[in-house]
Order: sequence, then structure tokens, then C-alpha cells
Amino acid sequence: MIETLLVANRGEIACRVFRTCRELGIATVAVYSDADADALHVREADAAVRLPGSTPAETYLRGDLIVKAALAAGADAVHPGYGFLSENAGFARAVIDAGLVWIGPPPQAIEAMASKTRAKQLMGIAPLAEDAITEAELPVLVKAAAGGGGRGMRVVRELDDLKSELAAARAEALSAFGDGEVFVEPYVENGRHVEVQILADAHGAVWALGTRDCSLQRRHQKVIEEAPAPGLDDELRSTLAEMAVRAARATDYRGAGTVEFLIADGTAHFLEMNTRLQVEHPVTEAVFGIDLVALQIRVAEGEPLPAEQPTAHGHAVEARLYAEDPARGWAPQTGTLHRLALPADSGVRLDTGFTDGDAIGVHYDAMLAKVVAWAPTRAEAVRKLAGALERARVHGPVTNRELLVRSLRHPEFREARMDTGFYDRRLPGLTTTGDGTQTAALAAALADAAARRDAGSVTGRIGGWRNLPSQPQTKRYLAVADGTEHEVSYRTTHTGTEAVDLPGVRVADAAPDAVHLEVDGVCRVFEVSRYGDRIHVDTATAAYTLTEAPRFPDPTAQLEPGSLLAPMPGTVVRVADGLATGARVTAGQPLVWLEAMKMEHRISAPATGTLTALHAVPGLQVEVGALLAVVQEDETS
Repeated sequence: MIETLLVANRGEIACRVFRTCRELGIATVAVYSDADADALHVREADAAVRLPGSTPAETYLRGDLIVKAALAAGADAVHPGYGFLSENAGFARAVIDAGLVWIGPPPQAIEAMASKTRAKQLMGIAPLAEDAITEAELPVLVKAAAGGGGRGMRVVRELDDLKSELAAARAEALSAFGDGEVFVEPYVENGRHVEVQILADAHGAVWALGTRDCSLQRRHQKVIEEAPAPGLDDELRSTLAEMAVRAARATDYRGAGTVEFLIADGTAHFLEMNTRLQVEHPVTEAVFGIDLVALQIRVAEGEPLPAEQPTAHGHAVEARLYAEDPARGWAPQTGTLHRLALPADSGVRLDTGFTDGDAIGVHYDAMLAKVVAWAPTRAEAVRKLAGALERARVHGPVTNRELLVRSLRHPEFREARMDTGFYDRRLPGLTTTGDGTQTAALAAALADAAARRDAGSVTGRIGGWRNLPSQPQTKRYLAVADGTEHEVSYRTTHTGTEAVDLPGVRVADAAPDAVHLEVDGVCRVFEVSRYGDRIHVDTATAAYTLTEAPRFPDPTAQLEPGSLLAPMPGTVVRVADGLATGARVTAGQPLVWLEAMKMEHRISAPATGTLTALHAVPGLQVEVGALLAVVQEDETS
């Protein structure tokens, strides 16, 4: 029996495994990098061991250090979580050779399937030869052989781009997984991404636990998942289950794994087998009423799976909440997560590796949390999840929360007509700024006024003011979502406080943390929270983030035309070959590559011209807005 378990991972998945361990009476050990010293998973563990360094290569990808940590802490088992070394056969062997229990499949099964190239060979599918690809075969997908999560993947539509995209994918895969092997396969446009959860023991049992649809993706990384996959006929579901079981039996599999497919024109195309737990495993748990981590531990202890395979009930949907800005190329965001809370009565599951006050850094994935809703029907589950996200309080860096709500309510998703090209087609409409920011700015101004009055007199209620000003009070705010400026004015009369230039809006009450406004005859509550220069205004159906506009423009803020600024904090990992001051560049030419939150981001020339300055060098740590280079555009006649 396992008594003490170390999780060779971080964040949300470490916290998730610890939760099951506590329920089973198993003691827990965390590992952490210097960047993670104050992370939630460290605080939740019974013991923790430091891995010196901050980058994944120095810490979570050092299998030798993790095995040493497990032995030092007295652990007798290791759970790999997902990502990092979870599909590394060498690490699995090292754990076993150290006399520890490995919560995962046998190393030989990992070798057979964790490399996507070998997995395809086992299933009778050959990748494309890199040096023999023709125009007729485009588009193709460059893909990392190890790992997952969308890292090390590139769609190539122009043959001239193949070489550079291969290099970029190799670099990203090496950084994320410690393995730079990539391969090329045909790219199926706008198919559906469907997968089958499997679970196998050492006694001959292999369960195929239904299907999941993971079609809503950005940068080949999943955003919204659900179980079961809607709209599949019985024959296709049977085919998927049979192929998944065949893959498991072919490798003498043990534990949890996932077999992934692309569905196009009613045909299933095998993609890969992930020899680990998946991020989206909670939807399967919700539908089947099981704990997959507990079953993983049971199998690792040598016990058989229950005699009866569980049956599915209802429908579950999961949304991944990311610290990123979808409207700005999915740019990751950093800063302090001041508050993350779902409505107390929402009845949905929240899996997260963060809590209020935690810092969101640049070293790891941008996912803040997973929010999961179950209901008897798909329509009810989708509505439940959208409502919970809409009413959540998410204060801190910009997130994709609004995108998630709009995606769940989009007709294509509600009618289960989505595919992997959903965001390519729909992103502009899903990220447009909604109405209501002007009213939110008014609420922020009134709350601020109430707070200032509260600090200097007997009451913060605007209706209780004395010595009332005769002139309107004016404040200006910038909307963080799109940078637009909103000026609001209000004045107090003998009948109360009234908005200026906002017809149909009446101020019913105002306190430092809540403002009641009657908008077109309907009274609504605007909750106002302030953290430094950031102001969050929440209603029952919308959320706004504002900053106060500066009274005077910053004279030092002028930049030379053609300046390339870092869109997020991160590390310069590459510059274009031969790039130097004085070089000629063309519009759209990739110049600099930044890595932030385990993803590479390409910075391209804004125009055709001459590179007049280059400040970016590999290894340079930059903050958002840092000057990377300057391109002087050619003069046109």
C-alpha cells in the first residue's frame, strides 16, 4: 500500500492529485522551483522539496532531482501529473529503479505510445518525409513527438515556411519537454477533435470510458471540452472504443491514458495516444461518477479494477480559464491574481493551482483554472457553466473568461456544430468589446467618490453628502480590454445624485464597494473592487476592468516609428538568422521569438525597410513594452 506520494508536477494538477491523496489517507510531497516557492501546491502538500532554478529545464524536467527529492522526503510513490516528464520512459524507469511505485503505465508502453511517431507506426500510419513534401500535400502539421498541450506544433501552408517552422517547433518542444524530435503529418482542416479515455489494470481489464469532444482549441491547445462527444452515431462510437482498446492491448497498457482522433466526414483518423492523465479528465469523472486519480493509484498498487465498468449519466462541460488576451493574439498575461471565486451556489467544480493574492509569472502555462459543470442534458450543462463563469469574480490579469462565456453561448457550439477551426472563423466576433463600459465607469467614479467621502466624513453614501458642489464632477477611465477612454460626469442635487450625459441612468445608491444604478428603469448592482491602479466592476451579467486615465500625458512615452515592443514579459529565445542593425527586412518577416508561459511568440517586422536598432538577444529577459528593435519603413514616392 502506498503511504506517501510525491507529485512530479506543479499547479492545478498537483493540487488535484493531493486532494485524492487526502481522501485516501496518503501523505503528500510537492516539488517546486524558485519561481514556485509560494505556489498553492507547495502550501497544500504535507512536505515540499526545492528544485533549484526557475526554468522547466532546471527543475521540473530534471528527473534525477525529482527522484532524489522523493527518496529524501520518504515517499514510496511518484505521480507524474501531465506535461513535463509525464510521458518520459526514462523518468519512469528511474522512479522504478529507485524502488518507488510509478503511478503510470509501464516504461515500455510509454516508449511505444508517448512518441507520436512510434505510436503512428504501431497503428500502421507513417509520417511524411520532411525533405519530400510537395505543394500538393499542403497544408501540413509539424508536431512534437513528445509531450502535448499544443506546444511544438505548427501549421504550414507555404512550402517556403517549412524549414523555419520545423526549427521553431523543435526549439519549443525541446524547451517544454526536453525532447526536440518533431514530425510532419497531413493537416486535416476543420475536423472534430474527439478522444477516448481508457483505464487498464494488470489483470486483463481494459475500460473505454466513453468519448470527449475537445474541438474548441487555440494554438492547438484545448479551451473547452465535454463528455460525451455529441452527435456521434453508434457505429462511430464503437469504432473509436475498439481502436482505443486495441491501442491499449497492443502496448500491455496499465493505468489511465487517452487515445485521440480527428473526425472528418464521419471517418476517424488516429492522432496519438497520451500515456498519462489528461487536463480534461474531470468531464469523464463527472459523467461516470468516478475518481480517475484514485483508480490510477489502485492499479499502481496492483489491485484489479472493479468488476463492473461504470456507466455514463448526463453531460459534463469543462472550460479552461487562461491568463491571456484572446483579442491580442492570445498574449499571456502576468501579475497578481487578486480574486478568483465562483458563485457559492453555482454547483460547478473548480480545479485550480492558484488562490487570491498569488502571482502569475512567465515561466509556466497560462492556465489559471478549470471550471466543470455537470447536468442531466448537454443544454443544461452548457447553460450552467456559462452562467457560473459569467457571475464569477476574476480580478487580476486579463483572462479569456468573456471569450469562454460567448463561446458556450454561440449557436455553433450550442448546436454542436463546432470544429477545430471555430476560433479561426469566430474570434473577431467573440472578442468585440460589449456595451456597458460607460455605465461601469460611472459606477467606478461614484464608488471612488464615496470612498473619499467615507475617509473624511461620517458616511460614504453619496445620498448623505453635505456642502454639495454646484458643478458636475468628472473622471476619465481607460478600458483595459481595448484601451478606449471613457469620461463620466455626475452631480449631486437636493434630490440626489444624477448622471450627466447618460440618459436613462439614475443613481439609486453608492458606497465604496457597490453602486446601485437604475438603467432604463431596471435597478442593477455594480460591485466595485480596486487594487492599486486597477478597478474591477462586476455585475450579474458582465465584468469590466478599468484604470484611471492620467491627468497629463507622459512626455517620455513617445516612441520612434517602427518600434517593436514586447507584447508580454518573457525571454528572447531566438532572433532571425543573420539579423543585425542595418539589415533589410520585409513586412511580416519574423525577427524575434519570445517565450512566455511555455509558448513561443513571434515578433515580425511591421513594414518593409531597414533595421535601425536591435536590442533583443537570446536569453534576454524582457518586461511588457520593452523595446526589442526598430524598423525604419521605406519612404514611398
